[in-house]
Amino acid sequence: MGMLDRLKKRWQLDSLWQVIVVLIVFACTGFTVMFLKRPIMALITNSSDYETLFTILYYIFILPVYFLILLIYGFLFGQFSFFWSFVKRTWYRMTGNKSKIDAQ
Repeated sequence: MGMLDRLKKRWQLDSLWQVIVVLIVFACTGFTVMFLKRPIMALITNSSDYETLFTILYYIFILPVYFLILLIYGFLFGQFSFFWSFVKRTWYRMTGNKSKIDAQ
């Protein structure tokens, strides 16, 4: 069983094509966030003056932006339902609300 087949089973997808599309969406989201990092953080702080503050604010603000961009790309590539459940599961895991994960 190859890597794509394992991902297909783990993510409960119907075809290898869906696995490839999901991986493309993750890649596009990562590149977009990378390119948006400087402009978004420039609105908040000057990174050369406050390196520690910049790092803390980056991690606080980038997660909601990442989730939003992930949902947008998921919609554009026709995989919105997969990414909507992915974002919800990730959010519930981060907030410690395990009961919501089990209910899905």
